[in-house]
Amino acid sequence: MAGKKADDAQDGRHDVTHESVWQRMERPARPPRAALTHAQIGAAAVEIADAEGLDAVSMRRLAERLGVATMGLYRYVRGKDDVIELMVDAVYAEEARAGEGGDWREVLRVSALCLRGLMLRHPWLVETTGQAAPLTPNFVARADRLLASLYGLGLDPDTAMTVLDTVDAFVSGATTARIRMTRLMRKEGAEKMDDLRVLYSSRMGWLLDSGRYPAFARYIRQGVRKDDDDWQFELGLDSVLDGIAARLPI
Repeated sequence: MAGKKADDAQDGRHDVTHESVWQRMERPARPPRAALTHAQIGAAAVEIADAEGLDAVSMRRLAERLGVATMGLYRYVRGKDDVIELMVDAVYAEEARAGEGGDWREVLRVSALCLRGLMLRHPWLVETTGQAAPLTPNFVARADRLLASLYGLGLDPDTAMTVLDTVDAFVSGATTARIRMTRLMRKEGAEKMDDLRVLYSSRMGWLLDSGRYPAFARYIRQGVRKDDDDWQFELGLDSVLDGIAARLPI
């Protein structure tokens, strides 16, 4: 018996240090009956973050929003990391079945467009990386569905995951750049990109007039789709998917 307990501890089954909120949720609730649900906690935290940013989500603010004592929240979560996981899971539910039923390219393309929309609606998502583990049910369900669309192409599991990671990396990079530009505009009080160009015209003029950057100057002076975010994103996405398609074994 002692040997079995040691084995269980070694393989992590009894390691509560890294036990997720999802594992704890599946255990029977302690009496009295819970007054809150984890879904309510996650939804309330998302509302705060959408309006004021991720830094505004604190246990105190969340308790106020839910109408409970701050210490009462600790019956459901251990702290902000758990709350962030609930938030991530809640928003990924919005994209859980995007593109379902199409071929691999349609599934990945629709999912990428939906993920971009999700990140733009909830820009605080770009700040959650490294703050909490993204291993939530809806996050993993999305990965599972996208991987399933690739497994019929003759790809081994490592290659399929790399394909998925590559598409997601493009979405994350392109959308994060858009979010940062939006934040810069807000900081500078610019309502549209032309307002920002006026504010930065002196800097841009100095760079272009130097003659050191002719290719960049040509883009600035001749480009006509600088503000067409949708076109830029979809061109980039289709280029990534074209590259993947060219390497498929079938």
